[in-house]
Amino acid sequence: MNLQHFNPLRWRKSFLGLILGGFLFIWFAFIDTYSIWTRIQLNHQMNDLQEKKQELQEETHILREKIDKLKTDPNLLERIAREEYGMKREGETVYKIKEVD
Repeated sequence: MNLQHFNPLRWRKSFLGLILGGFLFIWFAFIDTYSIWTRIQLNHQMNDLQEKKQELQEETHILREKIDKLKTDPNLLERIAREEYGMKREGETVYKIKEVD
């Protein structure tokens, strides 16, 4: 049995470089704390969070516009008070109609 094949000191430098390069690639691609795989996952997560942030900013803008309308338009405020909260003016009678399926 020839033991030279199992002795790393007898291997060619190119083969040792290939093994070392393969090990380093696997280490940096998958094992390391800041591996390429982790960076890709974090990048996807960051993109999702940025999209969610944009949606929430748009929703905030719409809600601020509604608040401004409520502050400046007394007719809108009265309509919401009547429709959603069942409020009425003094002397009025409110009739609620139930929809039948």
